[in-house]
Amino acid sequence: MQPLALFFLVTVAIGGIAWVFLYPILSGEKKAEQRRANVAKAEPVVTRQVRGQKSRRDSIEGTLREMEERHKKQKRQPLSVRITQAGLSWSKQRYYITSAALGIGAFLVGTIIDTGLLTAVGLGFAAGLGVPSWLLKFLKTRREAKFIDALPDAVDVIVRGIKAGLPLLDSLKVITIDSPEPLRSEFAAIVETQAIGMPLGEACAKLYERMPLPEANFFGIVIAIQQKSGGNLSEALGNLSRVLRDRKKMKGKIKAMSTEAKASAAIIGSLPIAVMCLVYITSPDYIVVLFTEPLGRLMLAGSAIWMTMGILVMRKMINFDF
Repeated sequence: MQPLALFFLVTVAIGGIAWVFLYPILSGEKKAEQRRANVAKAEPVVTRQVRGQKSRRDSIEGTLREMEERHKKQKRQPLSVRITQAGLSWSKQRYYITSAALGIGAFLVGTIIDTGLLTAVGLGFAAGLGVPSWLLKFLKTRREAKFIDALPDAVDVIVRGIKAGLPLLDSLKVITIDSPEPLRSEFAAIVETQAIGMPLGEACAKLYERMPLPEANFFGIVIAIQQKSGGNLSEALGNLSRVLRDRKKMKGKIKAMSTEAKASAAIIGSLPIAVMCLVYITSPDYIVVLFTEPLGRLMLAGSAIWMTMGILVMRKMINFDF
């Protein structure tokens, strides 16, 4: 019995050892476990997509941060840039000469009509410093309005060109041929800047420097991000075109709603001048003292200052930023 029991125990031990070490190899169970481990170590598709979206988002945030820092440094624009934004080809010397000529001319006119030395000097400073600056601002505003009116159509042209298979640069060249001013010259500057070696994204981003408008900034951001991160450019520009048209509609609604306030401000601002003219026509002896006496001239100057301050306050109240 002892030999049989010993043989049975040895057989069971050998069978157990074989089951533990040989069966996984022969049955393929070990390979299956390795395969499951490799699959478990592999990165899920969702995780890869999330990481791809995160890297794209980081790239977009970096681009926006760079543009924001660049725009912060350009809050105070030099005179040459303001002249360019107004659409003029003047040099700084010509601007200063024109300002000096206007100031001297206003001073001479004040001296000839005998308004007093202080009043003549004030007229000279106002004409020499205020009129050229106001002219640049007026021309810049008018030029920006023309640019905004034509920009959505230009973006639609780019979208149609990209969908038709044209490269982005060729679509921009189409705008330089068929679009009105100032859109034509601004996009021609983009094409010329890109031709000398600057990347197209940076060239489009510089549009905001020459045309400081949110719409121009939107366009530059879309092109710059697409050049760095890729994506469907036609879809992005199509969305931009809709945004630009919606902003244009909103601007028209705001302008219509603020017309009444602007008319009231114009009436209030012109009422004192109109009353003074009527009194001068009907009773000139009553009001001529303001022009002949020093105290009357001082009162006129003070009234003009207060009226100007009131008009500026009303203008600030009825101008809406959006």
